[in-house]
Amino acid sequence: MIIADVISPTSSPRLRALLAVLAVAALSAVSGAQAPVRAVPVFVAGQAQVVPAFQDSSQWIRQELWVETEFDSDGDGRRDRMHVDVTRQQQTETEGLKVAVVYESSPYFAGTSGARDYLWNVRQEVGADPGTRASQPPIPFQGTRARISNSEVATWVPRGFAVVHSEAPGTGLSQGCPTIGGPPERLAPKAVIDWLNGRAKGFTTATGADEVTATWTTGKVGMTGTSYNGTIPLAAAVTGVQGLEAIIPIAPNTSYYHYYRSNGLVRHPGGWLGEDIDFLYDFISSGDTARREYCNRTVRDGEFVRGRDRASGDYNAFWASRDLLPLVPNIRAAVLMAHGFNDWNVVPEHSVRIYEALKALPVAHQAYYHQGGHGGPPPLEMRNKWFSRFLYGVDNGVEREPKAWIVREDADRNSPTPYAEYPNPDASPVTLHLSAGGARRGGLTPAVPTAQGAEPLTDDVSLGGADLAQREQSSARLIYATPELAAPVHLSGWTTVTVRLASSKPAANLSVWLVALPWTGASTSSASVITRGWADAQNAASLTGSRNYDAMATGTPLAPGQFVTLTFSLQPTDKMIPAGKRLALMVMSSDRDFTLWPAPGTQLTIDLDGTSVTLPVVGGVSALASAIGEGGH
Repeated sequence: MIIADVISPTSSPRLRALLAVLAVAALSAVSGAQAPVRAVPVFVAGQAQVVPAFQDSSQWIRQELWVETEFDSDGDGRRDRMHVDVTRQQQTETEGLKVAVVYESSPYFAGTSGARDYLWNVRQEVGADPGTRASQPPIPFQGTRARISNSEVATWVPRGFAVVHSEAPGTGLSQGCPTIGGPPERLAPKAVIDWLNGRAKGFTTATGADEVTATWTTGKVGMTGTSYNGTIPLAAAVTGVQGLEAIIPIAPNTSYYHYYRSNGLVRHPGGWLGEDIDFLYDFISSGDTARREYCNRTVRDGEFVRGRDRASGDYNAFWASRDLLPLVPNIRAAVLMAHGFNDWNVVPEHSVRIYEALKALPVAHQAYYHQGGHGGPPPLEMRNKWFSRFLYGVDNGVEREPKAWIVREDADRNSPTPYAEYPNPDASPVTLHLSAGGARRGGLTPAVPTAQGAEPLTDDVSLGGADLAQREQSSARLIYATPELAAPVHLSGWTTVTVRLASSKPAANLSVWLVALPWTGASTSSASVITRGWADAQNAASLTGSRNYDAMATGTPLAPGQFVTLTFSLQPTDKMIPAGKRLALMVMSSDRDFTLWPAPGTQLTIDLDGTSVTLPVVGGVSALASAIGEGGH
């Protein structure tokens, strides 16, 4: 039963809980002594409330089963079955209550290898043969695991939702092979949702014939999770499966090319220098040891070796098959996307590129972005309203709310600021140009200066980006800054750079940071790093600023000393740069935290007249001009 909204959604949780109890009591009073009141989900101010009758965990019904999929990824001639657990209210068994489902799937539930000693050796020249990598020791197989996870259970079961978990293919007690973004990762959760809607078969054992059905659910499903667990909701949604009504992906990986490469360059996720797709395979491969030999041979040592291409870093069919963006038009579910603008593990473009594509679809969409790093869910109130609206049909107006909710600098993550949309509709591109002096600090202004010539830098990967940004002078980077800001500048969206350069070698890293000076905080301070990006100048002909990578050509070795021009985007952001700071563009070759580590000495020469940066400034040219005023640097 839905209790009418009687208070504001912004009312305190304590008041909402009190009203929920009073609502249940009122129902009891109305029914009198004629019959006991059945426990049902209760909604106040558009949100599901904790129902006392659902709180006793000792009364919850817990089930273990295996759902049959439509694929056979482990080559045994039988359709793979996914290991699933269910936690639901006793009333779904004793009183015929039907509830909606919150569902999380993961490759991590059965454990990971945790072996960082087996990462790729990054001490190599750009474009060279990467050599080989030894695989991690096998993850011990856990043959009995009736409970997959307790995540989400304490939050949603007392509020009237069942909670379902499943282990990804080739992990835990799920059959199949890990494919790291391959089609089975989309079809496995689809099968579970189909089972919840009576379209797929579930069995009491992994190999038996005794079936189990989901008679206790309405069939309406919401998915959520963080990182890999946030990827799977999107992977399920792009199948268009009926019954998946809403998803809340948090820091999802939406393209493995974007995770392990950038604009033709081999790049590693922050904190995991040397990781590539084969390492992640070993990291999660916790499934039945009897299947691992086949999976290792055909997937890790077969398909991955043929497709990953750590030499050139170019886009190819292997990476295209692991990109969810082309499949976004299939999405039917309402999407609440969440990400941190300082997430350098799963960089923010993963969410933003999907979110921008969703705007063209007739589905409800909303974004929650914060200034932190990897992970960070929307406030429970936002998630509750999302699932209450789309799983139980509560008219709480979320689809009419502002589309973007952004946690401002130094604000509590539970207090985001609403905006009409992301990027901010008031943002427009402002192009800044460089003036000489980058070894110390050159200029960065909207005015096009007279001919400035070219300036060199010499690669030295022993120096980190934060160190280089803070040095008064360095031959290993070039940096160009605006005058000190007289007023805050709000950036919202994608920063794009155009760089005209020549290299002393046929291949070289190119790394670009946009920072706020003077530097404050730790070496990875979000207050100082605004955004950054990486590219391979060998792909200059195919880099046109596009962020989809759907037509990336094979890279062409550089002719030493010959200039090429490339345009590419840095990571999207939404940040307020305070008065007293300077916006600064820093150009270097290798990025110690993300790229390969070639021997020091490669020289890049930057043509200042052919290099510029375009910023997404809220208020446009006039806002930036007002902030930097007139004059020098």
